[in-house]
Amino acid sequence: MNQQRQYLAGASGWYAAIALHLLMLCAFFSETPVRAQSLGILEAAPFTGTNGRQVFEHICQGCHMPNAVGAVGAGRFPALADNPTLASRDYVALTVLMGRRNMPAFSAKHAIGFAGPPVVLSETQMAAVINYVRTHFGNHYKDSISAAEVAALDQGYH
Repeated sequence: MNQQRQYLAGASGWYAAIALHLLMLCAFFSETPVRAQSLGILEAAPFTGTNGRQVFEHICQGCHMPNAVGAVGAGRFPALADNPTLASRDYVALTVLMGRRNMPAFSAKHAIGFAGPPVVLSETQMAAVINYVRTHFGNHYKDSISAAEVAALDQGYH
């Protein structure tokens, strides 16, 4: 029994050391937000796409699925296809800017990193993807939003 206690005490020290190192890595990577300039959160390959389809394919479809039907599993990711809540371009813009439920915020002001630095989209990228989703996947909302309007909405919220 003593041997077992000694083993457990030694193992818990290793677990604590590993946890400390993981926390230090998280702190290191979450120091500064990164612009959405990479194909993945921690990859260095540049992503400068401002086309709505490109932004959707690189950022959004991982959760909302390639055909925008959404998913349920480790979280609930609502369908964007045939979605009547997309009728309000401001609602969609505020969701992208500030996040909602399990969706992260993509504005530099509101983004929070979880397993690394947060991915931040420019107002141009946000407007492009909002307009793309609102006019594709069975959605037919033609009133587009501009990058300046996205920026103005972001300035209205602290």
